[in-house]
Amino acid sequence: MSAPARPSIALRLAGLFAATALLGFALIGLVLHQVLEHELRRHQREELRSRMDAVQYMLVNSRSQELAAHARTRLASVSSAPDLRFWLWSEDPAFRYGRGAEAMAAATRGRSGLVRIGDPQTLGIADAQPLSWQAIGQTLPATPVRPPVQLIAAMDSAPFALTRRRFDIALALVTLAGTALVGALGYWIAKLGLRPVQRLSADAQRIGPHDRRRLDLPRLPRELEDLGASLNAAFDRLDAAYAQQESFNADVAHELRTPLASLIGQTQVALTRHRDAQQLRQVLQSNLEELERLRAIVADMLFLARAEQGQRARQCEDASLAEEVGKTVEFFEVLLDEAGLQVEVRGDVVVPVEKSLLRRALSNLLHNAIQHSTHSAGAAPIVVEIAQRGGEALIAFSNPSVALAPEHLQRLFDRFYRGDAARANSRESHGLGLAIVKAVASMHGGRVFAQHRDGITTIGFSVALDGTATGVPAHAALRW
Repeated sequence: MSAPARPSIALRLAGLFAATALLGFALIGLVLHQVLEHELRRHQREELRSRMDAVQYMLVNSRSQELAAHARTRLASVSSAPDLRFWLWSEDPAFRYGRGAEAMAAATRGRSGLVRIGDPQTLGIADAQPLSWQAIGQTLPATPVRPPVQLIAAMDSAPFALTRRRFDIALALVTLAGTALVGALGYWIAKLGLRPVQRLSADAQRIGPHDRRRLDLPRLPRELEDLGASLNAAFDRLDAAYAQQESFNADVAHELRTPLASLIGQTQVALTRHRDAQQLRQVLQSNLEELERLRAIVADMLFLARAEQGQRARQCEDASLAEEVGKTVEFFEVLLDEAGLQVEVRGDVVVPVEKSLLRRALSNLLHNAIQHSTHSAGAAPIVVEIAQRGGEALIAFSNPSVALAPEHLQRLFDRFYRGDAARANSRESHGLGLAIVKAVASMHGGRVFAQHRDGITTIGFSVALDGTATGVPAHAALRW
């Protein structure tokens, strides 16, 4: 099955130009037609009146007793033209002239304009087309030598109709030719106007996946600057996605290579010679630990993949952030006791969240704070500050730690990123904890942040509010 034809912008513009031209020509033609029609009717009416004036002058001003005979003679003379006829009607038969004079008098009586004759042949006009003759009448009052009479004149309008028809045909031909010309010129102009778009497309096609070149915006027309800027931004995002994908693939390979190598090595050693049940149990237990670690890495990667695809938190319910932090602290109570650390929570905000995701982010932040805290018991505690600012709730974990360089702070939330100090402890952390925090924040419409000041590292995230959250003063503090 063939694909449907794609519309051409140039053809579409040419069609719009042609349609606009056709509409313009049609309106102009309609106006010209009406003007010509009016002028032809006026000319015909004036022609009839000028012909009637000569006869009318005789009927009004003559005092001859032979006026009736003179009038019939004069009417016969002027009616000899093939396109002109006269009728005279009166109660006195002596002042009647023309076949059907009574009918013509009745048709034009009281009418000031032209009257169209339905069937001129019944009035003695040979070879006349129906409705082609038009008449006009004039009632003349009585004089001393004649009674009141009605003078009627008719003219063949076929020449005027022919002129009008020829004009309409010429106008239609000019309209069609003009429309075709405008359409052709419009297509050519549209092609010229779209050349910058074609050059933009060619420039964009020459930019490869690893090409750092970008479209030259100053060379583009103003109408294409936004499109060029959008394409450059898209190229930047693609570059970032390529770089992230390459980094992700390398990091995944690195993270999975170590436990897989450990599993293979331990299994090969176990198979080199005969082992008793206790030794095999120890090998299997060690392999199980590595497999659990692999499963955790895979689960975290799947979670991050879903989050990066735009998945949002679905099962949201109002929750007290301070209460959720407290539950997390209770879960890590053993680790806190071993590290000799305390946790202090300041403030609270009730916010709609998906609790399972929130607890996962809080657990990762607290575990990170415990793991990288540099002070022992009796020293500064881990401080969790909860506050509402604008349309979001902020959760920040602060703990004393070694100084972190700005380049490390910027990458803390990258997948598989660990500072040099944490590399030695890589078996306890696979570098996805803070990346998961960032994903949870994104799924709740929030953001992440990190800073180091005066020996204190602060890492946290925000959650978007729906406008109904209730805040607790930040100075309110709880201890666990």
